[in-house]
Amino acid sequence: MPRDLRSSRSQNIVGTARQIEKPHHLGHRERLRQRFRQGGADALPDYELLELLLFRALPRQDVKPLAKALIARFGSFAEVVAANPERLKEVPGVGEAVVTELLITHAAAQRVTKGEINRRTLLASWNAVIDYCRAAMAFAEREQFRILFLDKKNGLIADEVQGEGTVDHTPVYPREVMKRALELSASAIILVHNHPSGDTTPSIADIDMTRKLIEAGDRLAIKVHDHIIVGRNGHASFRSLKLI
Repeated sequence: MPRDLRSSRSQNIVGTARQIEKPHHLGHRERLRQRFRQGGADALPDYELLELLLFRALPRQDVKPLAKALIARFGSFAEVVAANPERLKEVPGVGEAVVTELLITHAAAQRVTKGEINRRTLLASWNAVIDYCRAAMAFAEREQFRILFLDKKNGLIADEVQGEGTVDHTPVYPREVMKRALELSASAIILVHNHPSGDTTPSIADIDMTRKLIEAGDRLAIKVHDHIIVGRNGHASFRSLKLI
């Protein structure tokens, strides 16, 4: 057989072999998707659930090492999804595509939980309120102060972040809070803020600020239903603690 024909045949065989051979992570992806379809999220540890998200952002590479690195850095699936984009980019392998995918997931989680409280009065869907507040704020790196403004039937009028502070303090001004409540014709409010430390124990400053808001609300017939502190490990309710 002429040398050029043998060379051409050899190249064809190699090319066919390369087409047949697939990266090992492609089989892993399908097996992981199958486990998810059969058992749901509870069938997967955090890093594997994170892999499912990363598949879409990085379609041509093995994402298991990156998923494990993200969990090791931030602690859990929820904390990765809620992490600050700039901190995410500090992890090797994280680019704009990964950050965008995680931001979308976090926004979707908030939209779903907020939908639960929009369909019913807030006081009748308290667990959904807590889930929403934790999804929105529990893993933030700085304190945020959020207010849920309610109508006479305790339906949600608006959900607004009133301020963002340092890692352990957010300035809150009762006059501004009540001014906004009047602008929205709110009859009641629920106060929410986060403790980035994870400890949801109310501080003396938290208690003092809440009492000032209650006093300001009493003068305007605006009721403070509760003040909720959320953190990565749970939440605390001033009403449950009999602080209101």
